[in-house]
Amino acid sequence: MADSDGNLTRQEYLGLFAMGVAVLVVANDFTALSVAIPAIEQAFKVDLTTAQWVINGYAMVFGVLIVTGGRLADMFGRRTVFMAGAAIFALFSVIGGFAPNIWVLLAARFLMGVGGAMMWPAILGMTYALLPEKRAGLAGGIILGAAGFGNAVGPLIGGGLTDSVGWRWIFFLNLPVAAFAMLVTFRVVGRDTPDRAGQKIDYPGIAALSLGILALLLALDEGSDRGWTDPLILGLFALGAVGMFAFALVERRVGEMALVPASVIGNRQFAAACVATLMMSAIFFAALIFLPQFMTKQLGFSAVGAGAGLLPMMATFALTSFIAGPLYSRLGPKLIVSAGAICLVVGIFTLSLLTAESSYDSLVPGMVVLGVGVGLFYSSVTTAGITAIDKSKSSLAGAILYMAQIAGGSVGLGLNTALVVTAASLPEGIGIAFKVNAGLAACGLVVVVLFIGGKVDRDRLAALIHHHRAHA
Repeated sequence: MADSDGNLTRQEYLGLFAMGVAVLVVANDFTALSVAIPAIEQAFKVDLTTAQWVINGYAMVFGVLIVTGGRLADMFGRRTVFMAGAAIFALFSVIGGFAPNIWVLLAARFLMGVGGAMMWPAILGMTYALLPEKRAGLAGGIILGAAGFGNAVGPLIGGGLTDSVGWRWIFFLNLPVAAFAMLVTFRVVGRDTPDRAGQKIDYPGIAALSLGILALLLALDEGSDRGWTDPLILGLFALGAVGMFAFALVERRVGEMALVPASVIGNRQFAAACVATLMMSAIFFAALIFLPQFMTKQLGFSAVGAGAGLLPMMATFALTSFIAGPLYSRLGPKLIVSAGAICLVVGIFTLSLLTAESSYDSLVPGMVVLGVGVGLFYSSVTTAGITAIDKSKSSLAGAILYMAQIAGGSVGLGLNTALVVTAASLPEGIGIAFKVNAGLAACGLVVVVLFIGGKVDRDRLAALIHHHRAHA
């Protein structure tokens, strides 16, 4: 364990490195296949609508099951659930790499989503458990930094493998990386043994929540193509509402044995972190989708070129996430989360000013500010939310926060798509959508300032300012 000054041991550094590698595997898989979709279409002679489910199916299963994965990690031990999830992820990565047809590939991707949903919250719980409370900000920085790096290099790795040895190697690469993360985790992370006295799996809660989220995500995914008034879309929204209502009823009846106990969702700071995350998440998702579209359709970039074009945002995101940890520890949550939220508002509003005549160079300042905002906000709000909850439920808390990010991104992306496709031109539609995102982010900023992180620690801020003046 870390010493009294919060300095980490060699074993703890190795454990953090293993967690970073594990996050890299999961995060990279979200984006690496995005540039391989045309090759998959050609290999299996399918259309884009079918091939796109290689990405959508993984993300949907991941989003539906992540809260369940977090609860299971807290109940049965995070290392145990991580090992099981990583094994599932690696096994079905290999099966996906050898897939003889699109249906085997899609089935493998869905089951990889199950593994990812078990891994992610277990990783969060283990990372925060490895560190002393005074170094908690470092945990969020490592996890979100590794995730940002994985997202950033995903399209480059995927494009390089697809062009050289073939898209199947994107799947095969997961096996050695996951095996390495499992080996190091097994050797350096102690096995946690939660107190399971009186604990039981909330099967009705899992079923109701999974049904509700699945229906809502399907409706949001298909709504922009079929139309929001299509009977199927309306039916899915209704089914989603019924599922969520049933989930609320079930949870009230089972108390602390619930999938999401009242002690978690009723925590004021944690609830505020979830709301702020929900309102901010449309920004990042929309930027990832619509900036590459602007680059390809308006500026003439290739698919790989558009992926590389996002590097000012993604690289800044990764770098800032790593820096956010030490800043959080020195200045506290209020300043860092608020600074991240401000950068998100300013960055997306700057990008909303693009026009049909805008050059790539004019996008870079907005992408850099947005990257700083994403790096500061998500790592710090994750730490603020998780540390507000009892440590025995940290994996569940991390899973719920990530679910809020996915839900906010999905709803926001649906709204953004509707605004873009109904506009007179792509640049005009992106400008309108990004301004709406800036408005939502401003509301999220208000939540952050009022409810997250308590008061600003003026003593620590004054000490930092004095320190810098002394060395000027």
